[in-house]
Amino acid sequence: MNRNRSVAPDSSPWAVDAEGLQKRFRETHAVDGVSLRVERGSVFGLLGPNGAGKTTVVRMLTTLLSPDAGRAVVAGFDVVKEPREVRRRIGLVGQYASVDELLTGRQNLRMLGRLYGLSSKDARARAEELLEHFDLVDAASKIAKTYSGGMRRRLDLAASLVLAPPVLFLDEPTTGLDPRSRAATWEVIDTLTKDGTTVILTTQYLEEADQFADRIAVIDKGRMIAEGTPAQLKAKVAKATVIIRGSEHITPQAALALVGTLGTGVPTIAEDEVRIAVDDIEHAGAILSTLAAAGVSLDDVSFTQASLDDVFFQLTGRTEASGAQEGAPQ
Repeated sequence: MNRNRSVAPDSSPWAVDAEGLQKRFRETHAVDGVSLRVERGSVFGLLGPNGAGKTTVVRMLTTLLSPDAGRAVVAGFDVVKEPREVRRRIGLVGQYASVDELLTGRQNLRMLGRLYGLSSKDARARAEELLEHFDLVDAASKIAKTYSGGMRRRLDLAASLVLAPPVLFLDEPTTGLDPRSRAATWEVIDTLTKDGTTVILTTQYLEEADQFADRIAVIDKGRMIAEGTPAQLKAKVAKATVIIRGSEHITPQAALALVGTLGTGVPTIAEDEVRIAVDDIEHAGAILSTLAAAGVSLDDVSFTQASLDDVFFQLTGRTEASGAQEGAPQ
């Protein structure tokens, strides 16, 4: 895939360099002093509950909103002083497909190429290149509204890359997709990052951030409350999690009352199980001994390594990132 990009006018290693970003919507402080740095060619995840401020941060970094305070440089250009230069060097994929449903996939990409200033010849060539790259050649002549969810998302990604931007913002890129389409979308994103594209994403799927993000920032109530690699964030919470499943031997509520104080973090009840974070084998052993003494079958107990779900709960008090659409303020 040809990636003739504009080169940022500096030698900074940061694709995004933001400091003290603030944004208010009337009485709501949607973003309150967020600072972050994203290394070129990496995947950076923004996690947080619904309304935490993730999408507002993305909108400021992509020049869709002006910050009330703070500064941000994206691809080497200031988002307030040089918004046009920033927009020339970024791609943005929102939570919903933004292509024209009444045009074919090929027509969508050609039209965008012309709108971006490409010649008719170059727009046609770029459209064909993207259709092949995103495995859409067979569907290129079909109207976009007939596409499946996964095909529409791939077309949306292709549309955001007509000018091969060095920085790509993905706001909930796989929301609503089936597992196969999610996997296909991430294969494409993985190819882009290997080719040098920097990706900043928000996602409701914590396992995606765990697997694909090089670094993660957790935002809650407009503030960044943690930042690091997935491994660093998980190390702050616990080494592992003891899971006690409800059964004929014990209910989740009874298990919580019995061993809820033996872990190292706040235990949670999710569906029909209790999850208790532990830092070492002694904590886990104490939980098992207490359960055995109470006559609970240890077949109802399992262990897992600490996950971003555990991190998310410990940091925000919520069991998962919300998949609901965020509207301003957020």
